[in-house]
Formats: sequence, structure tokens, C-alpha cells
Amino acid sequence: MITLDQFKQVEMKVGLVTEAVSQEGSEKLIKLTVDLKEEKPRTIFTAVRPFGYTPEYFVNKKFIFVTNLEPKKIMDDYSQGMIVAAGDEKPIFLIPAEEVAIGAQVR
Repeated sequence: MITLDQFKQVEMKVGLVTEAVSQEGSEKLIKLTVDLKEEKPRTIFTAVRPFGYTPEYFVNKKFIFVTNLEPKKIMDDYSQGMIVAAGDEKPIFLIPAEEVAIGAQVR
């Protein structure tokens, strides 16, 4: 849980997943390469494989990402953000943003 003031500090942008692969050595992780219209694409990990998501589901689709998090080391790489999802049990719903421009600020 976060407060309204904390939520106001969360930066969310629309990103296009250009590549997605199952993370070797993990049964949960998918490693996403995300275009946010920045200098270079970001690597963002998501742990949604147990909910039925596959890497193929993400490729060439736009989603909302939290983009102002400190990079977090996951296995041998760093996650530079987080995909926005809803739910805490099966199913987990990812929030698509197909009609919104890449890099658009969500709020």
C-alpha cells in the first residue's frame, strides 16, 4: 500500500516491447526490451510466467510501465522499471496501451 502523496511521485509511461525472452535459470521471469522513446531501450523484468504469460505475448505490444524506479539487479542484469499489472491472484491483468503513443506520460 502507498499513500496518495507517494502515488503522485510514480512516473508511468507507455512503452513498446520490442523483444521478450524467458530468463534462463528462472521459472517466473520474462526479460523485456522496452522502447520508451528514450536514448536507448530499457531492460525490464516481469515475473508473470506462472500466470500463463509467454514472451511471445509481449512482443510488438504497448503497455504502461513505471519508469522512475532505481534499477534493481535481477540475476545477471538490471531491471530498469516495472510493468503495470492489476490483481494479486490468478489471473494477473496487464494494462495494454495500444492506442497511446510510445513514451507518452500516463499521468
